[in-house]
Amino acid sequence: MRKTYLILLGSILFFSATIAQAPKKYSTSESYQLLEKLNFLGSALYIAAHPDDENTRLISYLSNEVKARTGYLSITRGDGGQNLIGTELRELLGVLRTQELLAARRVDGGEQFFTRANDFGYSKHPNETLRIWDKEAILGDVIRVIRNFRPDIIINRFDHRTPGSTHGHHTSSALLSVEAFDLAGKNDAYPEQLQSLLPWQPRRVFFNTSWWFYGSPENFEKANKDKMLKFDIGTYYPMLGLSNNEIAARASSQHLSQGFGRVSVRGSEPEYIELLKGDMPSNEMDLFEGINTTWTRVSGGKAIGELLEKIQADFNFKNPATHLPELMKAYALIQQLEDKHWQKIKTRQIKELIVAVSGLYLEASASSSEANPGSAVDLTIEAVNRSNNSIRLISTQLSNGNSDLRNMELANNQKAVFKMKADVDPNTEYTSPYWLSKKGSLGMYTVGDPDLIGKPETPRALIASFMLEIEGKTITIDRPVIRRYSKPDKGEIYEPFEILPEATASFQDKVLLFPDGTSKVVPVTVVAHKDELEGEIVLKTGNGWQLDQKTQKFSISRKGEAVTLNFTLTPPATEAEDYIYPVIRINGKEIIHQLEVIPYAHIPKQSVLLPAEVKVVRLNLNKAGENIGYIPGAGDNVAESLKQIGYNVQLLETDEIQEGELDKFDAIVVGIRAYNVSEDLKFKQPILLEYVKNGGTLVLQYNTAGRRDRPFEELAPYPLKLSRDRVTNENSEVRFLAAEHPVLNFPNPITQKDFEGWVQERGLYFPNEWDQRFTPVLSMNDEGESPKSGSLLITSYGKGHYIYTGLSFFRELPAGVPGAYKLFTNILSIGKKNLKKKPNIKG
Repeated sequence: MRKTYLILLGSILFFSATIAQAPKKYSTSESYQLLEKLNFLGSALYIAAHPDDENTRLISYLSNEVKARTGYLSITRGDGGQNLIGTELRELLGVLRTQELLAARRVDGGEQFFTRANDFGYSKHPNETLRIWDKEAILGDVIRVIRNFRPDIIINRFDHRTPGSTHGHHTSSALLSVEAFDLAGKNDAYPEQLQSLLPWQPRRVFFNTSWWFYGSPENFEKANKDKMLKFDIGTYYPMLGLSNNEIAARASSQHLSQGFGRVSVRGSEPEYIELLKGDMPSNEMDLFEGINTTWTRVSGGKAIGELLEKIQADFNFKNPATHLPELMKAYALIQQLEDKHWQKIKTRQIKELIVAVSGLYLEASASSSEANPGSAVDLTIEAVNRSNNSIRLISTQLSNGNSDLRNMELANNQKAVFKMKADVDPNTEYTSPYWLSKKGSLGMYTVGDPDLIGKPETPRALIASFMLEIEGKTITIDRPVIRRYSKPDKGEIYEPFEILPEATASFQDKVLLFPDGTSKVVPVTVVAHKDELEGEIVLKTGNGWQLDQKTQKFSISRKGEAVTLNFTLTPPATEAEDYIYPVIRINGKEIIHQLEVIPYAHIPKQSVLLPAEVKVVRLNLNKAGENIGYIPGAGDNVAESLKQIGYNVQLLETDEIQEGELDKFDAIVVGIRAYNVSEDLKFKQPILLEYVKNGGTLVLQYNTAGRRDRPFEELAPYPLKLSRDRVTNENSEVRFLAAEHPVLNFPNPITQKDFEGWVQERGLYFPNEWDQRFTPVLSMNDEGESPKSGSLLITSYGKGHYIYTGLSFFRELPAGVPGAYKLFTNILSIGKKNLKKKPNIKG
């Protein structure tokens, strides 16, 4: 089963999860690389639209070969994409993809930034994109990141000169970058930012071009390259035992939710960047030509550079701790720099190097992975000096004010372990993605604190600061409080330490469908995040929705345990949509959150607090047929949505598709991108088509075309060709091409009103060629485009029916869109007007 597959995937990759949160432990060669980067004072910023847009080869090259401080600004968090490894969509998918980007940067050595732009889905033109995003606000975010990061060079992934030729988000990212390049250095551009930042003018901005943007290698060969730089990014790093391309492939492979797992490659590979603005370097191998990237760039830096260059020239690979005295001298000089920007950057870098060469291990591990505001948590502090150098632990200070004055010598390889108690301030904010703390809009997240804009994640709530004396000089090393423990079947585990409410509530479903006036039991689960919890829960409803009781008390003895309270909800007599939400009351405090945990193996565990609510929809819904077989695809909640309206749904894995085993189903539905993600499903196509021929109904949801995961070509009983046609405007007009067709009339009459309230898009990857035996039912198009008639194609085959649909039911059904439910129910009811119910199967 798919659930089993995901569990196995998690088990296989679990070791990487322990690494994802564990402190970095450096080899000698990695320490030397840190020293090289410490001696380079130059920065490069790569800009694109989404997670997985970035060129990890170039980011790794800039970071590991050039030694530049390298950042990636992703305009969005990828919230509008699909998910190949689970069911997280929208906000939760954005959290997952944010962490995948951070995982990629841990591999290629870059830093990560974002704007407040919400990935609202595919856009065909930057005019639409920038209107929905609020161009002025997002431009300000790009300028803020530039002023904060202060790159010498900017590299765009996409071409700002070709609007309408690719995803509107792609072109918009380049347009914003080019405009920000001109404005970031001006005092009159976004002056409110200058209260904490300084203007900054980058030296050059490039476009990371390739033959792909020219249509073919032949066209690119003919192109004028006078303003292009060409360099080899396939370099090999002997000290790391890896090529740049191998590092880049590992970084890209962190984007598992988008199916970016890649095979490592080796060997020489050219990379091209085209100058857009600024001066052209004469040496195509030196992107930073004419930019002072030595320590003489900053006043007072010459002495630091001389000291560090001597260490680099005489680096002791056998015992790098011998350089601690000189590194501490350099650290002291860096603290005296007048240039606060470089002082901050180089302080962080040299601290990392000092820890690396000394083998210094510092950790603050909590007794639990979570605590509540106003509570206390026990910490285990561990400090180990794995060098012969003189290191003393003076004190350990927690960011909440608690401290421990130790003043103890850390002898070589002698572990110091002691306890501390952390009192969590009652006003401490909960741990959750900062961009989700307030309701946003279709195109923008709301962020109250401007200092958070650009940051990849919420700063940790509890930091342990270790004040040390190394070689007679004081230095403070910060470590976030974490939770480290072990399980017999998994080994050592690292998890983030979170601040959570005393309790959270959740519903079993995100949407509750009432296909008629029958009442439903609504279970509300309360999870305790502290011991000995007592309180009450109040269920709030809208007008017309009736509860048997509005308030119930609960008592939970142990943290982590849960109790489920049942409320009976009766819908209005007529069709209606609303939200209900629980309020937890504990000692006068009201809590309205639900907790979503994202536990994938390749990223640190994520705790996301969202408003606890469920959409309730009263429908007048009729259906024929009861039993549905569902073949999972790339991850969707359609099967669960069908259960909501009374279908008996059985999930079918590929090996369960056998001759004679499908006749019990009134219809079989194939999940999104199933033929893209399952290599074996195509071998079951003859069995599926035989099921149709014998009288069954087979419904295929969209598969992609024109990508490396190209689907099986014989998807249908008759010729059908997929395309990249899509309609992105969820409010676009829908025209009925076959108004008398049963799918628009039975058992639910479909009207124009049923296409109101759709979310994100109409559909995607519509066929653009099909056999004449198919009936196209609907026509739709985005503004300025020709009509697209391939969103819903139906044909008879033998005694049964075959349906292919690119309509985004995988978005509409979980969102509780009434018209989508009526249309999908009609699709499942085709040919069943006079069919008797079959015996129920186990769902």
